Amino acid sequence: MLWIQKRLRLPAVRRGFHLITDLLTAELPELEQIEMGTAHFFIQHTSASLTINENADPTVRRDMEEYFNRVAPENASYFQHTQEGSDDMPAHLKAVLLGSSVTVPITRGELALGTWQGIYLGEHRNHGGRRWVVVTLMGKKSDK
Repeated sequence: MLWIQKRLRLPAVRRGFHLITDLLTAELPELEQIEMGTAHFFIQHTSASLTINENADPTVRRDMEEYFNRVAPENASYFQHTQEGSDDMPAHLKAVLLGSSVTVPITRGELALGTWQGIYLGEHRNHGGRRWVVVTLMGKKSDK
């Protein structure tokens, strides 16, 4: 059994949903060593999220941003946690709804995502900055 853990730094991106599958896999050459296993991705922030969804049509990402902005609106009169800006509490709520981690099977050295699936970074702050993701790879080592 092979276990690998890495901490990856993502670039700062604008608010919204961003496909990061290629960014992550580019930093994980160790994937090729795993015949069968699991990749766990965990974001170390409370105002950003990870999720898996449509990887082809960018309107899905725009629609998701629009939807979550309606679910957790800025400047709601009932928010008390406002010291860090009007986007902060809504960002925490979006992160709770979407989650801080995703787990993906590894098959023959590659992430076994579906044809139309990709890993998204949900950046829920206007100026979130660079984000950290801890990746844990585990599985049966390839005979190659």
